[in-house]
Amino acid sequence: MKQRKIIILYLILMIILYNNTALAFEDNFNISASSAIVMDVKTGRVLYKKNINKKRPMASTTKIMTALVALEKSSPGDMVKVPKNAVGVEGSSIYLKYNEKLTMKDLIYGLMLRSGNDSAVAIASHISGSVDGFVKLMNKRAKEIGARNTNFVNPHGLHHKNHYTTAYDLALITRKALKNKEFHQIVKTKLWIADRDGYKYFYNKNKTLTQYNGGDGVKTGYTKVAGRCLVTSATRNGVQLICVVLNAPNWFEDSYRLLDYAFEKYTPFHVIKKNSIIKNVSVQNGKKCSTNVVSKEDVIIPLTSNEKNQITKIVEIDEILKAPIKRGQKIGKVKIYLKDNLLYTTDLVSREDIDIKNFKDKVIDFILRNR
Repeated sequence: MKQRKIIILYLILMIILYNNTALAFEDNFNISASSAIVMDVKTGRVLYKKNINKKRPMASTTKIMTALVALEKSSPGDMVKVPKNAVGVEGSSIYLKYNEKLTMKDLIYGLMLRSGNDSAVAIASHISGSVDGFVKLMNKRAKEIGARNTNFVNPHGLHHKNHYTTAYDLALITRKALKNKEFHQIVKTKLWIADRDGYKYFYNKNKTLTQYNGGDGVKTGYTKVAGRCLVTSATRNGVQLICVVLNAPNWFEDSYRLLDYAFEKYTPFHVIKKNSIIKNVSVQNGKKCSTNVVSKEDVIIPLTSNEKNQITKIVEIDEILKAPIKRGQKIGKVKIYLKDNLLYTTDLVSREDIDIKNFKDKVIDFILRNR
């Protein structure tokens, strides 16, 4: 009996050691990239990292910021007249002609699908009057996003010693960009037909869209100095992940392997469902005396099996609301924590209109209270 217990304990110990060893190997597998990161788009949580704060050139992945600024500072239907400095730019091209007129939308598709360096210059010159002026907007936006170890010198990514980012910063920039619906639609498009003569079929260079399950972005990049750089995104079961690899000889293989790892280790956890009732609160001076407050969105977060029991939700809302209240009006928020770390904050909203009591309502209330 004693020997049997010893054998059982030994087997349990071996299982624990095996699992820990397997996990350690999984977390530290070799990839060719000099820097790499996997980030959850919803929360910004880092799920994998390797040299994520090392400053490196990023080639044409620069254009993620170029596209974001262009979408924020212009309208898709804006007509752009191609300036001389946008014609014949070195590297990838959509073969712009001097004084040719294209929509901003076509230029951004040419920028992101075909990696047009000429498109980048045309966009920059149109929005800011000069490339240097546009670069200032790029750097300003980077700081606002939190990309503090990034510096842009141009809008296309051709090499310059002072043009650099980090894997972490580039993931932050991409996360912000993917929250822009127009940007997300552009980078997941496989083919765009521009409204122009000549070169108008823009096929997406990013093989992730066809090779990877759930692949929906984002941008390739290469120069001799930067090496192969790739920003990918993929969405499965309501979770979208970003993967950045810099100076990665096996760029697509690295990215797919890292995304597979993250999707396998972290599974979707539906923390809050859209329109689910979070709390019933009193309403002062309203035609209804209380109302239900709901979440305005689904909150799905990738977590390990152990982490699912470590999630807490803190509701921040006034106990009494004042009429009038409009449907969809922000009422409060929910903070979602993993242990002591804040993962995400979402807004709570009213799910109905509540008008202020009129004189008639007040008279009826008085009569009912004094029966």
